[in-house]
Amino acid sequence: MTSFEFEAPLWIWNGGSGTSWHFITLPFEITDEIDEMCSETKKGFGSVPVSVTVGRTTWTTSIFPSKEQESFILPVKAQVRRAEGLANGTTCAVTLELLDIS
Repeated sequence: MTSFEFEAPLWIWNGGSGTSWHFITLPFEITDEIDEMCSETKKGFGSVPVSVTVGRTTWTTSIFPSKEQESFILPVKAQVRRAEGLANGTTCAVTLELLDIS
């Protein structure tokens, strides 16, 4: 398994109808490396399946390319934010493992 460790802040994207989503933007150098490794295996919308650990919480999700952020973005669900006491702007230590990149 290929894994990456980094720190980055949690941020909120506000959609229509009062919908909001919480994300962490991956550092550019990690995004570049993932792009090279996964160019042939990306899923729908260019997503890449990952296993993520923040604090004591580990979950499986996908990272998504963001033209606006010019990087991959990692969604952080409410259950994780509550368990780890995360709020908008909190710097998170992230361990990210790529899944299914054969």
